[in-house]
Amino acid sequence: MKSLNLNLGIVALILIVILSNAIYIVNDKQTAILLRFGEIVDPEINPGLHFKVPIYHTVKKFDSRVLTLDALPQPYFTAEKKRLIVDAFVKWRITNNEQFYITSSGGQLSAMRTLLTQRVDEGLRNQFGTRTVQEVVSGERDELMNILTTDLNTVAAGELGIEVLDVRVKKIELPTEVNESVYNRMRTERERLAQELRAQGTEIAEGIRANADRERTIILAEAYKKAEELRGNGDAKATGVYADAYNKDPEFYEFTRSLKAYQSTFENKSDVLLIDPDSDFFKYLDSSKGKKSE
Repeated sequence: MKSLNLNLGIVALILIVILSNAIYIVNDKQTAILLRFGEIVDPEINPGLHFKVPIYHTVKKFDSRVLTLDALPQPYFTAEKKRLIVDAFVKWRITNNEQFYITSSGGQLSAMRTLLTQRVDEGLRNQFGTRTVQEVVSGERDELMNILTTDLNTVAAGELGIEVLDVRVKKIELPTEVNESVYNRMRTERERLAQELRAQGTEIAEGIRANADRERTIILAEAYKKAEELRGNGDAKATGVYADAYNKDPEFYEFTRSLKAYQSTFENKSDVLLIDPDSDFFKYLDSSKGKKSE
C-alpha cells in the first residue's frame, strides 16, 4: 500500500512538472515566438495562456513596449569640418518578432542596441556632414531629426524588425578648441546684421526728414504767397477807401488824419514834444474855425 502511494505521488509530481513546463503565459507587455529545436514555428504569440510541448518547444519572450536607446555622445563633423559632440537618444519597439530574433542573435537586447547604435551613428554622421554649425544648432534641427527618423525607420523595419518612433538630439556641444572661433564668427555675423539694420534705419530716417523739410518749405512758401496776396488786396482796398474819402472832402480827410496823429503823439501823459508853433502839425489847433491860419 505504501509502495502504491509512493508511486502515485511520483507520477503526480511528474505530471505537475510536465504541466508546468507545458503551460506558459505571455502578459500584455510582452510578445513571444515559439521555437522547435531552434526553428521558429510561430513568430507571433499574442498575450494570454498558451501550451507547448516540453523539451520539444521553446518560448522566447520580448518586451513589446516602447524602448529607449540612450547612445553615448559621439563626435561628428559638419559641412565646414567643425567637430561637434552630439548626445542623442532613440525611441523604438519590436514589430517583427522573427526578424528581431534572427538579427539580434536570439533576441538579445544588447545585440540589438549595438546594431541600432551603429545605424543611428551612421545617420547622424550623414546628416551633420551636409549642414553647417548654424543649421544644426538652431535653424534646421527639427528638419534633421525628422529626416533621420524616417530614414532610420525604413532601414530598421527591413533589417532589424523594429520600428523607430523618434530620434532626438539632447545636446550639442562644441569642442573647446572651436568654441571661441564659432562664437566669434556668430558675434561678427550679428554685428554685421545690426549695422545693416542701423544703416537701413538711418537711410529711411533721412528720407522721412528730407520729405518733411521739403513739405515744410512748400507749405511756408504757399502761406507766404497767400499772405502777401491778402495783404496786397487789403492795402489796395484801404488805398481805395482813403482815395474815395479824400475825393469827397479833402479838408475833412486831412482834419481826421491830423486828429489821429495828435492821438498817437500824445498817447502817454509823460510824452514831451518840442516843435515850432508855426509848424503845420498844429495848423488845426491855431484856428477856432478849424481851418489853417494864413
